Amino acid sequence: MNIKAVIHTAEEGGYWAEVPALPGCITEGDTIDEVTANLKDAIEGWLDVANERQMAQSTDQIVEIAV
Repeated sequence: MNIKAVIHTAEEGGYWAEVPALPGCITEGDTIDEVTANLKDAIEGWLDVANERQMAQSTDQIVEIAV
């Protein structure tokens, strides 16, 4: 899966990043490499929590469609 993120230069130094498709999914790092690694962790964590909430609260079926 590929998800787009936006990396910003932080005023105090380093970088911060956000994932527009995942509200509240943000992270920071001192270098581009660090913020990129942190993004991967943040996205995985966000998706894990979203999946747990969806499964616990819904009886709807989840299907995967290739387009």
